[in-house]
Amino acid sequence: MPSSQRRRPVRATGFGRTGEALTMIDVLDSARSTDRRMDLAKMTSTGSEDAPWLRPIMAGGAPLLTRAGQVVYASRRLSELVHGRPPGITGHQWSTAIRESFDQVVCAADTGRPLFAVDVAVPPAAGSPEQRAERMRNAVCAAVGLEVLRIESPTLRGADHGRRIVEYLIDARGYADAAGSGPESADPVGFRDIIGRLPDGRSGHVNDLGALTRAAAVEAYVDRRLADPIVRGLHVRWKDGPAEGWSWVGVRPGRCLVERVRVVPQRFSCGMDPDRLAEDLSALAVGERLRGLDAAEPPLVDRDQLRRDIRLLASRRDELAGGFAFDHLCAD
Repeated sequence: MPSSQRRRPVRATGFGRTGEALTMIDVLDSARSTDRRMDLAKMTSTGSEDAPWLRPIMAGGAPLLTRAGQVVYASRRLSELVHGRPPGITGHQWSTAIRESFDQVVCAADTGRPLFAVDVAVPPAAGSPEQRAERMRNAVCAAVGLEVLRIESPTLRGADHGRRIVEYLIDARGYADAAGSGPESADPVGFRDIIGRLPDGRSGHVNDLGALTRAAAVEAYVDRRLADPIVRGLHVRWKDGPAEGWSWVGVRPGRCLVERVRVVPQRFSCGMDPDRLAEDLSALAVGERLRGLDAAEPPLVDRDQLRRDIRLLASRRDELAGGFAFDHLCAD
């Protein structure tokens, strides 16, 4: 997801029932956007235009939601999305992968053709059966040209947070597609950088998935439930690897609530950098943990230990795409 992608500014309109920021997206571009993505899927698939590998979803339960000319289905297995085993995939890979599922699958409303899938999961242990099954599923998705966004978090869950996340991604992709069709001379504001009215009445970035968390942290600080009102964070992207976002807030003097999220885009783009998206998602996870703060205090990390972890990350800057831009967090 190159940061240099050009986008057309869109007016922010506030927050919906879920509290997530909404933007006015040019729905007239949605059909053209879908066509472009379907063409891309055809080019990247091992199938042909006459025999595409992706199977349209036209039945099998009501969709979770309809948005911008697209429908979203929850909890779909890979076997429901692919016609058959594509070339280059072994029988073992195929039999394992088709049993794997996605939290959400986004399809074109008119054809039912899968456009992209989202998975929110706990990070698998290295060398575990879950990790091997994920790799086999990735191989099949690559062979058929299905775009996938995998979000790894110990706190976020597809059943609880998937709808909010997928709505955000659909809006971000629609914004990027509309901006991409604009004049070359335009220098529009990015989707994440749109300024509008936040839930607490202040002006800020309305398309920040962590906006509600940041407002909740201020309220908790005023109520003396937090030692610090500011949700801090960082983001990095590993070379030829996933993006990673960290967010934390001071709960007790010298003790922090820390969340880390990894984002693994597989042929997927929503017009914003995956590392920045990962940081916003980690802030969203902090908000989830803050909601249960009164019932039971979550595990906290010593601030000095957090600083050591950040310094260790900084020491690996040569392994990071774009280096490390958060040296100020390493200071005592």
